Amino acid sequence: MQNFVYLVGDQNTREALVVDPAWDVDTILGHATKEGFKVKGALITHTHFDHVNGLEELLKKTDGIVYIHKNEAEFLKGMKGNIRKIEGGDQIKIGQVEIKFLHTPGHTPGSQCFLVGKNLISGDTLFINACGRCDLPGGDAEEMYRSLSKLASLDETTMLYPGHNYADEPTSTIANEKRFNPYLQTTSLDDFLKYRMGY
Repeated sequence: MQNFVYLVGDQNTREALVVDPAWDVDTILGHATKEGFKVKGALITHTHFDHVNGLEELLKKTDGIVYIHKNEAEFLKGMKGNIRKIEGGDQIKIGQVEIKFLHTPGHTPGSQCFLVGKNLISGDTLFINACGRCDLPGGDAEEMYRSLSKLASLDETTMLYPGHNYADEPTSTIANEKRFNPYLQTTSLDDFLKYRMGY
């Protein structure tokens, strides 16, 4: 269950957001400081414990803004003043770097991915040669199929940065996933459900 925690920032303004702060906030902030970035908040792909267990500590140390999909916000308690509810298609900037929010339900109702130029941070929606579980509370295999279809339509040169280290390499491309990921090769919802859920 090795998590990837990413920094998305502007090389000129030196401002950054942390994607899914978890486990070791001091190390995350220390890395940001070492690279000369000031953390201004967090981008949350979804609220499973292994992705947000460091969020409260991060906010105590930065008092930043938390960008989370509106369908997921209810699961964060005691952070009301810091939360910005997002919908799919919304865009923000950190410095001059533009971040587009893609609502990708299936793993959870409010799962979202972040598109930064031709870089996709996919949380637990799309992994290298795999996809997120749909059998946990709030999971929905039909929604996952539609979300994966949306991601498969992105430019094939888009780099993929998944939420967990489940593969031999830490990154991939949409082209490689369309070629090798069995969950992107199903040609219908019925086929996906049979493969993913054993229906």
